[in-house]
Amino acid sequence: MERGVSTVKLNSEGFTLVEIMIVVAIIALLAAISIPSFMKSRTESRKSSCINNLRLLDHAKQQWATSTGASETATPANSDIEAYLKNGAPTCPAGGTYTYGSMAVLPVCSLAAAPTLHALPAAVN
Repeated sequence: MERGVSTVKLNSEGFTLVEIMIVVAIIALLAAISIPSFMKSRTESRKSSCINNLRLLDHAKQQWATSTGASETATPANSDIEAYLKNGAPTCPAGGTYTYGSMAVLPVCSLAAAPTLHALPAAVN
C-alpha cells in the first residue's frame, strides 16, 4: 500500500435506498392503474349476474303461469316462483332485492336506477 492513500471497501451487498424507492414507486404506479380497472370489472360482473338472475326469475314466472293457467294480471307469490327455480330464489350479488311483480311486468331489482342499472332489457327472450 502506498503511503497516505486509504482504501475504502465498498459494500456491494444489498440494495441502496434509491433502488428501493424506485421499486416502491413502480409498485404504487401499477396499483394506481390496476385498482380502478379491477373495481369496474367487479361492478360489471355483479351487474351481469343480477341481470341473469332477473332473466331466471322471469322464466320461472312464465313457467308458473303456463302450468297454472294464470292470466296476465296474476301476481305470483315468492313461494310459487321458488318451486320453478332449481336452487331457490337467487339474490342480487350487489345487495339489491328482487320484486317479481305481475305477469304483465318484468321482475326488477332495487338497484335498477342509475348508475348501477340492474334491469332487464325490454325484450327478454
